[in-house]
Order: sequence, then structure tokens, then C-alpha cells
Amino acid sequence: MGVPNADELLTRYAEGERNFSESDLAGANLREANLSEANLSHTDLNGGNLHEANLHWTDLSGTDFREANLSGANLSGANLSGADLSGADLSGADLFGANLRDADLTNAILDEASGAYYNTDTHLPDGFDPAKSGMIFREG
Repeated sequence: MGVPNADELLTRYAEGERNFSESDLAGANLREANLSEANLSHTDLNGGNLHEANLHWTDLSGTDFREANLSGANLSGANLSGADLSGADLSGADLFGANLRDADLTNAILDEASGAYYNTDTHLPDGFDPAKSGMIFREG
């Protein structure tokens, strides 16, 4: 399941493994990494660099992304339910179809989230208007 560092994660992903849940990857440099369709649920990526990473259809539920750099990342279709994205940089990230229900985006840099799903328990940045951004409200 979990991996001890980014290098091992990328090696095992390249070998076809996809389940990396509960890994401790705080501060990891995964810039431009392709982790599409992987399971990184409940992983610690606090302060990690995932700039322009491909996380399309990745399970990121319950993952700790506090203060992480996700700018320009492909998060389309990703499951971010219950993820802690507080203080994360999501500028230019593709969130179309991403599940942000119950996620914490307090103080996150979020310029647009068209097509992302949220609910009443999603904590959005102060002043961010989900309707203007094209987010879709869904309970549950």
C-alpha cells in the first residue's frame, strides 16, 4: 500500500502498481508526474510540489494537501472528497468533474473550478463564488 518516498512511488507506478494509499509523502517533489488513475487516498502530501502533475481520475479522498503546489495540475475527475487543501495553490488546475465534497479549501488559491462538485460541507476560500466559477452543487 503506502510508499516511503516519491522515487519509489514513481518507480512502482511505472511498473503498473496503482494503490499507494496512506503513503507519507510530505514535501515530495512530484512536479509533472503522471499518476493518473492511482489510489493516493489518505496520503500525506502536505507541502508537496505537484505542479502540472497528471492526477486525472485519481483517488485523493482524505489526502493532506495543506500548502501543496497543485498549480496547473490535471485533477479532472479526481476524487478529492474530504481532502485538506487548505492553503494549497490550485491556480490554473483543471478541476472539471472533480469531487470536492467535504473538502477543505480554506485559504487555497483557487481561480476557477468549472465543473467541480461541492456540497454544504465544502469549505471554500473567502470571497470565492462557486456559482460564478461554474461549480456544481451536489449533496452527499
